[in-house]
Amino acid sequence: MRDFVGYKMDHDQRFKNLLRHFFAEFLRLFFADWAARLDLSRVEWLDKELHSQPPEGPLHSLDMVARVAAKEPVEGWHKDAPWLVLVHVEIESPDQTTRIKPRLPEYYYHLRNAHGVPVLPIVIYLNVQLDGIGIDMYTERFWELEVITFRYLYVGLPALDGVKYVQGDSWLGVALAALMRIPKDRVAWLGAEALRRLGGAPLNPHERFLLAECVQAYLPLDDLQKQEYERLLQLETYSEARQMNKTVYEEGLEKGLEKGLEKGLERGRQDVALALLEERFGTISESLRKHVESLGKEALIQLVARAARADTLDQAGLSQFRD
Repeated sequence: MRDFVGYKMDHDQRFKNLLRHFFAEFLRLFFADWAARLDLSRVEWLDKELHSQPPEGPLHSLDMVARVAAKEPVEGWHKDAPWLVLVHVEIESPDQTTRIKPRLPEYYYHLRNAHGVPVLPIVIYLNVQLDGIGIDMYTERFWELEVITFRYLYVGLPALDGVKYVQGDSWLGVALAALMRIPKDRVAWLGAEALRRLGGAPLNPHERFLLAECVQAYLPLDDLQKQEYERLLQLETYSEARQMNKTVYEEGLEKGLEKGLEKGLERGRQDVALALLEERFGTISESLRKHVESLGKEALIQLVARAARADTLDQAGLSQFRD
């Protein structure tokens, strides 16, 4: 498994945030033929909770479920427009496929039966290569009888050429290059180049933040590569990348704090702190939420400053609120 910078943060939450904003671009980047058959101008995100044995069985949370319209009917399903479909995306960090594959048919049947529309399943592998982009399958057998054969689309990011994608036309591809195959002597360059390109991209501040944060979080730098990365950022060529590296959290954080403080409202300060904690660490517990709401102005500012630079709740001084 790759040793990602900042990997201890909830990778699922990071990718969910990223894909929610770049969902259409994700599909067009890796599954262009499928994307062309969908109307991606409007995406509705659905409830993702699944009881494996309802009503009281174990509760599973699917990663992402989007409802979109198809541009053509799916045989056996659609008669009258709108031709609605679901796109189900799972994000997998383990370095093998054995954990997720048996679950996919269960997820598929649940979604299909609950919503009455066809489902397109996709898995994003962060540490599994396979063939890079393709179709994989899961088969259950009763001796020699193949009882179930389930197919799904996948993208195995570590198999893809990071140098190619960082120089490509997709801004999402530029960011995801940090998770792809990178020659060891080009890791630092790729990180600096990705931030340089994103710094000059025609994106709004929040989009630029999400993409740059992905690069910073997942670029696999060892100690020597970190030194080279910092050296590159001092060059004039990478002045934009240097600024991106410095402010990817600070700009949004400072603006949010200023806004809350200018209002002079305790609730505003708390909302800023809670939003940052969820962005950094994923869904927060009720006990942590109550703790934040109990803090005064100075304590909130100190908490936000720690959390902005932390990769885990422990590093933020909040270890007592780990699940």
